Amino acid sequence: MSKIAFIFPGQGAQYIGMGKDFYENFNESKKVFDEADHVLNMDLSGLIFDGNEEDLRKTENTQPAILTTSIAILRALQNEGLDCEYTAGLSLGEYSSIVMSNAIGFSDALKVVRERGKFMQEAVPQGIGGMAAILGLDRLNLPYVIDASRDYGVVEVANYNSPEQIVISGEIPGIKIAGSKAMELGAKKVVELQVSAPFHTSLLSKAGVRLNAELEKIGINDLDKKVVSNVDGKVVESKEQLVSKLVNQVSHSVLWQQSVEYMINQGVDTFVEIGPGKSLSGFVKRIGKHIGAGVQTMSISNLDSFHEALNELKKGA
Repeated sequence: MSKIAFIFPGQGAQYIGMGKDFYENFNESKKVFDEADHVLNMDLSGLIFDGNEEDLRKTENTQPAILTTSIAILRALQNEGLDCEYTAGLSLGEYSSIVMSNAIGFSDALKVVRERGKFMQEAVPQGIGGMAAILGLDRLNLPYVIDASRDYGVVEVANYNSPEQIVISGEIPGIKIAGSKAMELGAKKVVELQVSAPFHTSLLSKAGVRLNAELEKIGINDLDKKVVSNVDGKVVESKEQLVSKLVNQVSHSVLWQQSVEYMINQGVDTFVEIGPGKSLSGFVKRIGKHIGAGVQTMSISNLDSFHEALNELKKGA
């Protein structure tokens, strides 16, 4: 029998209209969107379904919007009796996996991620920081890329996404130098990301301190799923560990590749991406291929993909 992991996307996956078909077709999904509007005292659903891209892209809106959409789709899936043993999420997506594990209630998670978005945005003045994805760079050359930028500002690895993709983050002049060095050392492509802050670097350590204070205000329960943490690619062992891992996550590298490899090594062979976009499924396929493991992936972001995944998962059950 398959071992299943539910995985959840992070910031950047958002788009206008995401989750609307679930809102209109599943009562349990509608409840999630309605709860988000009530808890945040704003028309988040209206922004998600019919707003404009610029407002949705504001970090303090993006984070609760993606969390809400992911949980709304998850509830429809759970209503069909489907479950998993492992769960993980990329950066912000980790909060969806934690809500799924019942360690933090959805309404508390909404409040936390809205504040998290603000803290991350305010930690570094706009225009100072940036991020870039580096594709096809031999990992052995990564230290030389980081070293080349040393005199031009802070540059650190923000994400290890897959064997072919890492993301660097930091101060803009340093990012540009590092990108040039990466191309010189054989990278296939460097893509500057449309983000408003240098996420997952030491520049955001102040945001982590402020996030810690928010997390101390809410109730945290024992986890009833195996949640694999971004900061070390291992299962969160206790609710006491959870807060420090979430705080560290803001200013440390996201070890997505290592997290997926860990789950595959624990016997997970089916990864279900729940929420907007399907980039995580692409990463999982590449990671599986890299380590010679056969994995099945599916991504659920609309009704068609929901029904396809349902058929596959029920077939394998």
